[in-house]
Amino acid sequence: MGTKVLITKERLANLYAAMERNKLKPGPLMPTLQEAQSIFGCVPIEIQKVIGKELHESVAKINGVVTFYSMFSIEPKGENIISVCLGTACYVRGSQGILDAFSDELKLKPGETSEDGKFTLQATRCIGACGLAPTFTVNETIYGNGTVQKAREILAGIR
Repeated sequence: MGTKVLITKERLANLYAAMERNKLKPGPLMPTLQEAQSIFGCVPIEIQKVIGKELHESVAKINGVVTFYSMFSIEPKGENIISVCLGTACYVRGSQGILDAFSDELKLKPGETSEDGKFTLQATRCIGACGLAPTFTVNETIYGNGTVQKAREILAGIR
């Protein structure tokens, strides 16, 4: 995974501004974490400590939230996030083969990000498009009735 989070004075200033805005609302933690994820591309422990101090929350609680919700990550994600559904409907219709194809093409295991920061490969559970099984997503786009060939074509188009 080797990608390092860039924590600059400007990004920290944006985070502090977000925390100040969010402190005025009930339940400031979630919106602050969402903004931190947007600013830094992830919410690493260093940023969790800053948020904890400012919002008077324990780092343990913040880390629990960050690691529980899939929208947050403690590691930077790639520019292109590829997720293959391994839920039951997709799995029985061949999604493991699609995941393996992406893994072979990208030289990544699920959960890894490429050294150049271009791709993150994820295995996910049901995305709620079972009628289109097997499914995978590239960024925000859902691809249904997936095949290994379709996966390779889409990946070739991104590269």
